[in-house]
Amino acid sequence: MSMARVMSSEYMLWAKTRSHATFNLSNSGLTGYPLAELPAKIEDLEINGQSFYGYQPLQKAIAAKCGVATDCVVAANGASMGNFLALAATLEPGDEVLIEHPTYELLVSAAQYLGAEVKRFPRRFEDAFQIDPREVELAITPRTRLIVLTNLHNPSSAFTDEATLKAVGAIARGANARVLVGEIYLDALFERTPRSAFHLGPEFVITNSLTKVYGLSGLRCGWILAEPALAQKIWRLNDLMANHPPHVAEQLSCIALANLDRIAKRSRHLLDNNRLVFDRFLDERKDVEAPRFDYGTVSFPRLQGGNLGQLCDLLRHKYDATVVPGKFFEMPDHFRLGLGCETEVFAAGIQRLSNALDELTEGH
Repeated sequence: MSMARVMSSEYMLWAKTRSHATFNLSNSGLTGYPLAELPAKIEDLEINGQSFYGYQPLQKAIAAKCGVATDCVVAANGASMGNFLALAATLEPGDEVLIEHPTYELLVSAAQYLGAEVKRFPRRFEDAFQIDPREVELAITPRTRLIVLTNLHNPSSAFTDEATLKAVGAIARGANARVLVGEIYLDALFERTPRSAFHLGPEFVITNSLTKVYGLSGLRCGWILAEPALAQKIWRLNDLMANHPPHVAEQLSCIALANLDRIAKRSRHLLDNNRLVFDRFLDERKDVEAPRFDYGTVSFPRLQGGNLGQLCDLLRHKYDATVVPGKFFEMPDHFRLGLGCETEVFAAGIQRLSNALDELTEGH
């Protein structure tokens, strides 16, 4: 890819202005968790507090969740800022970064904004979007400073096991590079969630948040895991972009972290019910196919024939429903579908998707 500097995200523009619908199947996370269900009282909260390079109760809570020392934790304004800070701290203009394809558009856009030269390694539909370390090894060069991947994979929810991650880590070490792993969706494995890839070696840098799996987007509770020297560098870099985070959000995040098991039960209930609906949809359709996983908050189906742009337009304008067009993942015959909304809304949205597909078929 070229080193042309990207100054904005076309996907985020679409997400903020075009994704909203009564039957929104474009959201990659869980529907919002209600504040009323958090065991918080107004007297528990303060507007101002001590948060210089981290609010210590929150630092300790994140460190305990991840099984790491607090000096390896950098709090961030959501995983999006975490990704940007991690990229900015590990790349210089002109450095080469090797990013999975397909992937979350902002990872590519942010790297290009920072002046990095972006190269790609494939995750193929035919292989259920699994990572093949040999593809990484073929694509890496002595100029590569960072390898970027997501686990669970955004947009497909494919899981990358520890053996594969170790292999990628070994490839990175051989090139004096690091590995950035976005683990924002990993907790959607629930009781099967493995330890963070951070534990596999100092070359691993991790981003995560409470947003996607727990429906806590409004708290903007994200974090980066990095070896202490890099973590300190990221804290200082963030001084250029942010001062103090909202203290009320930090306090609420501590309460949420203390109650994650209860919040996760709600998430799993919704995802399990919605996955049954989605699997029936795939069973009934011959024009849509997708790798099937019994975990994750999203799927990345492929449309067999037909016009994906027409489908998305028809869904939005006639059926008041949305999915994410695959063009934002550089795969225009796919679309990303979120499984995290209320089941009644999800089932109605899937029915509208079926109706739109039938109408397109009849039109041809």
